[in-house]
Amino acid sequence: MSEVRLIAETRTEFGKGFARRIRRAGKVPAVLYGHGTDPRHLSLTAREFAAAIKGGANTVLTLQLEGGDELALPKSVVRHPLRDYFEHVDLLLVRRGEKVTVEVPVIVEGDAESGTLVLNDLTTLSIEVEALSIPDSLSVDLTGAVAGTQILAGDVTLPAGASLITDAEALVVAVTVAPTAEQLDAETEEAEAEAGVVRDEPQAESN
Repeated sequence: MSEVRLIAETRTEFGKGFARRIRRAGKVPAVLYGHGTDPRHLSLTAREFAAAIKGGANTVLTLQLEGGDELALPKSVVRHPLRDYFEHVDLLLVRRGEKVTVEVPVIVEGDAESGTLVLNDLTTLSIEVEALSIPDSLSVDLTGAVAGTQILAGDVTLPAGASLITDAEALVVAVTVAPTAEQLDAETEEAEAEAGVVRDEPQAESN
């Protein structure tokens, strides 16, 4: 995953009122912490930050600060639930060569054998990896996989130098026999019965 450069301004004012003012100015309040340093309160340009994290939550940011550049990884990005703007960002300070623990999406590729159903049990895996080598995703190839195939976390190929934090025995993907139309109908009727749903019976036509 490549680095993205962002200009970060140091802020000395705090509080909800100040945060609202800088949001109206198109900026995002942020805090940079880590490595035993005192937290640094910053503001980022909202548009630039939004473009930066389009590549994913694990994007490493190069923050251009007055005292020099710093590398940071977004750890908490808070969006307004209705208006969809950034309310606040927590950034973790990282160093080149340092390993970090991140959640990486699992992408299933290829088609399993006809007549099967693919069940995704885990959509992300937790791995420890060098900060500047975080993968965009981890791949699982199910091309031609037969019913009964199971892919565990320990079966997923990781980048060189990365180590798995998720339990290696955790189920990621399972391939099962696809249910028949009759089985699906039976399951639907059972679920409706449990929920107390009454189906309308067809009415007989009178002559």
